Amino acid sequence: MEWLHELFKKSPEMALFLSLAVGYWIGKIKFGKFQLGGVAGSLLVAVLVSQVGVQVDAGVKAVLFALFIYAVGFESGPQFFSSLGRQSVKEIILAAVMAATGLATVVVMARLFELDKGLAAGVAAGGLTQSAIIGTAGDAIAKLGLDAAETARLQANVAIGYAVTYVFGSFGAIIVCVNILPKFMGRTIRDDAIAAETAQQAGVKVLGPEQQEAAPSLVGRIYELVADPKRTIADIENANPATAITIERVKRDGKFVEVSPELVLRQGDIVLAVGRRDAVVASAPLLGKEVYAVDGMELTMQRREIVLTNKEFDRKTVDEIRKATAGGVRHGIFVVQISRMGKVLPMKPDTVVQSGDLVSIFGAEQDVKRVAAIVGDVIVPSAKTDFVYLGAGLVVGLLVGLLSVKIGSIPLTLGAGGGALLSGLLFGWYRAKRQTFGALPPSAVQLLKDLGLAGFVVVVGLSSGLQAVQTIRQLGLTIFGVGVVVTIVPMLLTMLFGRYVLRYGNTAIFAGALSGSRSANPAFGEVLDKAENSIPTVPFAITYALANVFLTLLGPLIVALV
Repeated sequence: MEWLHELFKKSPEMALFLSLAVGYWIGKIKFGKFQLGGVAGSLLVAVLVSQVGVQVDAGVKAVLFALFIYAVGFESGPQFFSSLGRQSVKEIILAAVMAATGLATVVVMARLFELDKGLAAGVAAGGLTQSAIIGTAGDAIAKLGLDAAETARLQANVAIGYAVTYVFGSFGAIIVCVNILPKFMGRTIRDDAIAAETAQQAGVKVLGPEQQEAAPSLVGRIYELVADPKRTIADIENANPATAITIERVKRDGKFVEVSPELVLRQGDIVLAVGRRDAVVASAPLLGKEVYAVDGMELTMQRREIVLTNKEFDRKTVDEIRKATAGGVRHGIFVVQISRMGKVLPMKPDTVVQSGDLVSIFGAEQDVKRVAAIVGDVIVPSAKTDFVYLGAGLVVGLLVGLLSVKIGSIPLTLGAGGGALLSGLLFGWYRAKRQTFGALPPSAVQLLKDLGLAGFVVVVGLSSGLQAVQTIRQLGLTIFGVGVVVTIVPMLLTMLFGRYVLRYGNTAIFAGALSGSRSANPAFGEVLDKAENSIPTVPFAITYALANVFLTLLGPLIVALV
């Protein structure tokens, strides 16, 4: 193994990517219905790789985790702030129950196995994956008035207990949230995530990125007039104002005729009609026989997203805007969708629009440009990330994470993770209101989440795996076993409390809240992967912020009670 040690010494990044590759490969293997998942697989492989001796700079872990947690917040910012209120009480209680059961479990196990204050605090820090406990417990030990040697011994034991239990602390949370919880609830995370997303959209059907309707609502059809309608284009287009169509092209005697509202159609004309399916079908008797593959009748339509900035439309209903807008302005344009802060609004006459809403319009290029100039700012599709906005968000988050408030002698801080999460929520919310800048495409968000989290847990495994295994060999499996209990029991008790007392009914939402109440980032990453949408993020963000406070307070409490 010496050659591997030398290889990874020269290129520690190779150990990181090797752990990712092999870990995700193992994570895909199914053992019956059980599947480890890429994050847990990467963590296990990293622990194995660490046995040959690998040194990875701690800054790498900090950068990867900051990218992951910021991206999570950025994606969920709009939904997070709209979800705050009385409905958040359940998350507050859940986080408090997790901290209380965690404290009780640590104290009971410490007394059963006669662990000293240092080892007990270390087991809590590792088993509950809350590194801040190391600091608060160490400060509490220093204030016990013990001699210097005993103080140093107990503080060293905090680090030992942490090293032995941290790896399973991460892995065990994944097992509970991703494997045990869905079986306990009787429904999968994915199914409930879809159900919650549908409920959020108030019954509005939202297609995924690779989905499209078999019978699209907007269609274009070509007709040959078999009788002389003796009507103008305007007459036909406005025959039924509630379900209007648009005549986009007219071909007469083999030549194209300039389309205008006053143009009188004749028998034998070939016209291209565009509109909503029901309107086009209803207009068919006026137009004649449908024909196909007529040269020159092809027309490229486009869909554009526009941020509503025109104050004349602000706080108006869809019906009011339609009536107040001249026919010449509306001609050839169809509103496909209106969304606000990531939520699709129902397209009803009484739907009220606001400045900042995202309006999706469909039509020919010249029509889209005309209407866009009136409505607001066009969002130009781009796969590029606005690194000015991304960098500013991360800087703000990390600065917030440096802030510290003392309760008595206990310093409380959000830390880099909590600061980056809060900043991501705020910057994501503001981006949803002002979408002309700050682009972070969904594919970029997904990459930051996947690479950030998986890379983070790999660095943890590479950094702590060797020390953990060596300590277990020296001290036996007692501390490791105690750590397993401290990891699993509080989560199971909190899960039961959440289900039967708080009445959590949605598996995806419950999994997000449960992982956050334990500040279990690897577990949350696997929950997101199973959900395949951002539904678990809002409950996670609330309980995660609270867990950073509640669990940090356990350090001095354990030192006092053990």
